[in-house]
Amino acid sequence: MIRRALLPLLLIAAPVAAQAQAAPTAAPAAAALRFTVTVEGQGPDVILIPGLASPRAVWDGARAALKGRYRLHLVELKGFAAGDPGPNLSAPILPELVEQLNAYIVANQLESPAVVGHSLGGLTALMLAKTHPEHITKIMVVDSLPWIGTIFAPPGATPAQVEPFVAQQRAALAARHGQPVDKAASAANAARLALTPAAQAQVAAWSDAADPRVVGQALYEDFMADLRGDLPSIATPITLVYPYSPAIPRERADALYRGEYARAPKVSFVPVGDAYHFIMLDQPQAFAVALDRFLAAR
Repeated sequence: MIRRALLPLLLIAAPVAAQAQAAPTAAPAAAALRFTVTVEGQGPDVILIPGLASPRAVWDGARAALKGRYRLHLVELKGFAAGDPGPNLSAPILPELVEQLNAYIVANQLESPAVVGHSLGGLTALMLAKTHPEHITKIMVVDSLPWIGTIFAPPGATPAQVEPFVAQQRAALAARHGQPVDKAASAANAARLALTPAAQAQVAAWSDAADPRVVGQALYEDFMADLRGDLPSIATPITLVYPYSPAIPRERADALYRGEYARAPKVSFVPVGDAYHFIMLDQPQAFAVALDRFLAAR
């Protein structure tokens, strides 16, 4: 079943969502930011947000494909690389992240940027489209669902019903801080998230480098949020890129992703074969084509 096959994904690379608060009146100081950002290139603005436990390097292939044609804003959540987690040791993470991203757009006078997000970043993009649609033009969601519980919880389950289990997962992840990394476990989990050996090695290394306290809190916030009921109100155009493979055949993937986004008023679907969760690593050329078409569309 899909939910059994994807359960390990929840422990490393599940997307994250939470309720957004009112926008701040001014951009926060750098130390208070939940993320860092690097900017490169010239042209229309594109914001790229990685998934849980992933650094901005997950977009290296996209950077090469878009070089010289767009101004890229490469986001990285503090704690999802080897640096200081800073304010992300305080919960909740996602409400401030969404508002700070919006403040970044406003403060830097970005003109209707496109937003691309993988996993956690995809849910963040959806939340940004929900709360601040006037500041973005379109979003690409890469393998994210409105509620991640859909792929592992029993049918009809609610966030409240899965809360005890997810709280245990948060505590278990936090307890790993300062402990030796379990390389075998990292490799096993990465093998379920990426298809090619090179991609698996990269995903495992990123997971090992991430602060498990931040990862655990982000995972918890994800399961406590459910955007399914918000989809009809999100008028921003959505391009959903999702994988299929022998592990999850095309017909099953189509049913899952198209069904979960059926209530979105403006959504297009881009399936990518021979890929797992990290589509941009498993199929970089196919992903580059999808990204190029998304950005070129009006």
